[in-house]
Amino acid sequence: MSNTPHELHEEFPEHGAKITALKTSNAHFARLAEEYHTINRQVHRAETLVEPMEDLAMDSLRKKRMKLKDEIYAMLSA
Repeated sequence: MSNTPHELHEEFPEHGAKITALKTSNAHFARLAEEYHTINRQVHRAETLVEPMEDLAMDSLRKKRMKLKDEIYAMLSA
């Protein structure tokens, strides 16, 4: 498993400009992106053992991150 953070611009490089534009023009997208970033950082810190957590908590965060990523992708693809 990689301990590389899953930043939105790295996950969707083809949508970099759109991510930036939506963050400033769409409050809902901005909120989703911020929530994604927060959860992504928590997962990364747990994976690198900076802030370890139980497996169930980690799985829950990963599922939330995946759900947010799917919702973000849907908005980027629209």
